[in-house]
Amino acid sequence: MSRANTRARRSQWKATAPNLVKTVENGRVTYSLPHQAKVVTDSAGTELFLEYKGRKVADA
Repeated sequence: MSRANTRARRSQWKATAPNLVKTVENGRVTYSLPHQAKVVTDSAGTELFLEYKGRKVADA
């Protein structure tokens, strides 16, 4: 395949913006990716564990 054809084909690749989910917790608005575990932190900002659908899934 020629260089021109290769570059023309590659020019059609497009990045899509991720779909973000808006959640409000304790008056703070956060955006996260759907179907991913969320990092739970304490008041000092220390990461405690990962949470998914309200249950603990892993230690941080």
